[in-house]
Amino acid sequence: MLHFRACLLALIALATCVSAQESNAKIEAKLDTIIKKLDASQGTLDEVAKAVKPAPATAAPSAAAAAAPADAALKSDIETVQMNLNYVWMVAAGALVFVMQAGFAMVELGFARAKNSINIIMKNFLDFCISAIVFLFVGFGLMFGTSAGGWIGSDSFWISSHAADDKMWAFWFFQVVFAGTACTIVSGAMAERTKFVGYLIYAALLAGIVYPLGGHWAWGSFGGAFGVGGEKGWLEALGFVDFAGSTVVHGCGGACALAGILVVGARHGRFAKDGTPRLIAGHNIPLAALGVFILWFGWFGFNAGSTLIGNGTIGRIAVNTTIAPAAAALSAMISMWFVQGRPDVGITLNGSLGGAVGVTACCANISPASAFIVGLIAGIITTVATIALERMQIDDAVGAVPVHLCNGWWGTLSVALFNMDGFDAHKLGVQALGTFSVTLTAFVICFGIFKLVDKLVGLRATDNEQIDGLDFAEHAANAYPDFQTTEQA
Repeated sequence: MLHFRACLLALIALATCVSAQESNAKIEAKLDTIIKKLDASQGTLDEVAKAVKPAPATAAPSAAAAAAPADAALKSDIETVQMNLNYVWMVAAGALVFVMQAGFAMVELGFARAKNSINIIMKNFLDFCISAIVFLFVGFGLMFGTSAGGWIGSDSFWISSHAADDKMWAFWFFQVVFAGTACTIVSGAMAERTKFVGYLIYAALLAGIVYPLGGHWAWGSFGGAFGVGGEKGWLEALGFVDFAGSTVVHGCGGACALAGILVVGARHGRFAKDGTPRLIAGHNIPLAALGVFILWFGWFGFNAGSTLIGNGTIGRIAVNTTIAPAAAALSAMISMWFVQGRPDVGITLNGSLGGAVGVTACCANISPASAFIVGLIAGIITTVATIALERMQIDDAVGAVPVHLCNGWWGTLSVALFNMDGFDAHKLGVQALGTFSVTLTAFVICFGIFKLVDKLVGLRATDNEQIDGLDFAEHAANAYPDFQTTEQA
């Protein structure tokens, strides 16, 4: 109450000036009386202040208590939006990978002869249909079910009991298109001399058993976030990394392709009796080029979609998936130009696919500069492997083994070689163990499958059937009825 006293002193001075006649004694007496009353009032005000002061303190927790549920609700809404975005991203990326089936079909069609076009379309279409069915009932459980010692999944074979909005469905869809991709790699390598029924039997066994086996070793725990399984496969437990499938998808498919072409043999007329290779030109290179563009387009879903979440990490992955195939196409073209004295369209197109395979395992943990180097080397690998297979009289109709198997190995090793966190020799050893374990296992199993199929139902078309074309021999049809497409007069 000091301000009251100051005011009163001012009043004293004023009163002195205005009423000089009034005695100072009376004025001071009156002022003393007022000051005493004010002191008494001060005490009362202090008591009131003590009673009123805690009120703001109790009001603050009330406001915080009201704000806490609001913040929690906002956080919950944000998490819900992010989860829904993740599911949308997985389905959209899976659809991009599904489009790759068309790309594979176009590449194989373009590099093969016109008389086998319907057979090629039927194989590329039906192998996905079969893969989807067997992966639903068998493959998915073997790949992502509860692990039996890190070797194979043991449950989740019946998934129809899940709710309509269960997050598992988006995950299943994204995985089934990968199974279809691994399966259809083999079709191109064995084109133009493989019986249709034998190929379909292989497709069912690869999507149902072979692919899920290696997939469980490397990706066994991935279903845990979606309510399926959750235990790591033995390679994953060692620290093996194959982000989008250089080994699990492409290495597996490439190994099975090698097994298949060794069992079925070379196309009629591909090599002379002395082993000299003969060119069998594709009937529509522009169509093959379109297929490569479609595959490259789908690869953005293949690699970036493997994050399984829609966030900023997909950007650099997409950049790496652009740089590596571009660099590989250039290095493949230049290297073959150096060998044969002219640029080759087939090796250029395959080079870009080799670069895409090479960056698939490492696209999430390397820089774009490293992706450029990975691509350059992948293009050279594609060229060298293509020439090597031809000299060994191994007939790969579309170059599937150089593209998918050889660059699958290279891409998986590149995870350790170009890791942005630094090189680790132990990591390189784990990567080498993983890629060779998966691909060797796939090769051995598929070699046995093809041998068994060949014994039971037949795998290789006869020379006459190959001369007539598999469209006529297997399907009694002609993809180009206005033109003569067989070698018969």
